[in-house]
Amino acid sequence: MFQNYFFPKTFFLFLLLLFSGNLQADSYFEFTPKAEAAYDKAMSLRFDEARRLLYQIRYEEPDNQIVHLIENYIDFFSIFINENKQEFKQLAKNKDYRLLQIRDGDQDSPYYLYSQAEIRLQWALARLKFEEYFTAFNEVKTAYRQLKKNERKFPDFIANKKSLGIIHALIGTIPDNYKWGVKILGGMTGTIEQGRKEIQTVLDYAKQQDFIFEEETVVMYAFLLLHLKNQDDAAWDIIHSGALRSEDNPLACFVLANVAMRTGKNDEAIELLKKRPRGKEFMDFPYLDFMLGTAKLNRLDPDAPQFFRRYISRFRGRNYLKQSYQKIAWHYLLQGDEASYKKNIKRIELIGAEVIDGDVNASKEAESGEVPNADLLRARVLFDGGYYKRAYEVLNAKKVGDFSSKHFQLEYHYRLGRIAHKMERTAEALNYYQKTIDEGSDEPWFYACNAALQMGLIHEASGQNTQAKKYFEACLDIYPEEYRNSLHQKAKAGLNRL
Repeated sequence: MFQNYFFPKTFFLFLLLLFSGNLQADSYFEFTPKAEAAYDKAMSLRFDEARRLLYQIRYEEPDNQIVHLIENYIDFFSIFINENKQEFKQLAKNKDYRLLQIRDGDQDSPYYLYSQAEIRLQWALARLKFEEYFTAFNEVKTAYRQLKKNERKFPDFIANKKSLGIIHALIGTIPDNYKWGVKILGGMTGTIEQGRKEIQTVLDYAKQQDFIFEEETVVMYAFLLLHLKNQDDAAWDIIHSGALRSEDNPLACFVLANVAMRTGKNDEAIELLKKRPRGKEFMDFPYLDFMLGTAKLNRLDPDAPQFFRRYISRFRGRNYLKQSYQKIAWHYLLQGDEASYKKNIKRIELIGAEVIDGDVNASKEAESGEVPNADLLRARVLFDGGYYKRAYEVLNAKKVGDFSSKHFQLEYHYRLGRIAHKMERTAEALNYYQKTIDEGSDEPWFYACNAALQMGLIHEASGQNTQAKKYFEACLDIYPEEYRNSLHQKAKAGLNRL
């Protein structure tokens, strides 16, 4: 009787293990036509359509493990765009489940380790939104190790270089106050040029044959050129000539408009944002309204405030809200309405968080009680829009004695330096930058720190590497209360390039 009871159970367990083993052996990772379509829908923020395709894949291709990577893209974009902490906590549960499912997949596929690493990198970025820095750095460390292992196993798998390239480029530019993170990332090394070459290799490959991640790689390369290589024109050329379709992809619209605004092509950015795709099929993307409001303010358009108000009313996250009220206040100040400026600047303390530099700066302006000088502000927003001649005309009609406070006198020299720099009046720019450094290195404002950075960039562009290094290091020796992290990162990138 004992034998009769034991044997069926043992045999059943044997069959179960055998069956499970067959399931694992039969699983695979493949971007089949439906999987490619689901990925494309996810990258276009058409999440409902992507999910319907993923449901079909689970039914028709039950052993295709690539669905877990595509699903993670949807979660990542939802978290990154919405910035909703409850949603973040809810979706975070999916990460471990997906990694567990993938680990039961085909270990002889190059996508086995790659998919795990990509999911970890996406969650690392998501965690940074919510200041979970320690966990984020650990995610990056694990992802890096998996990518390096995958590179050794599959040296011809080109997708590895896409992800490793951006990691290598970023490692050397980590700001000082995150150096503890570098220790966590022990064993990780890289330079901007190493990363650039790796990503360029991927783009060269994509020109010869289909590559599912081509658009992702184009975006990475453009942002690397823009933020780390200081090559604005090259960044615009590659992003503008690529395959990004802004008319039917809100994410592509964001990328194109972002690069346009950062390269002095404000009019192009406004047109892109005005024509962005809308409809229930797309995930809502309120930040595009913030961008449009900013671009219109930079052009001094009278309807700029309505886009900031739309962003405030629709966005459920915490970032850029303080800046929105600051920019509304600026609009009124530039119209000569100081009462409306003060009314809106007071609203900054009622909304949002102080996490990103711009929001911190907005809070400082509100707390200071100091109303910006309208001429300096007008020159600033025109400069930000790439309207350099108009900005120069505003300040060229003034002299330093027209400004009563040291703050405004320092800003006057700084703004003239920035404008002259963009107008390729290099000697004039260097003169104003040096005045800014001499007078403002010990002040809390960011002007001297950025002036040193810009002098480094000028000398780097002219091949004067010793002088460039001197001013990049000078930038790192100045500790302003605002924008310090981003300025120091750019100075580190400069030293890394040299």
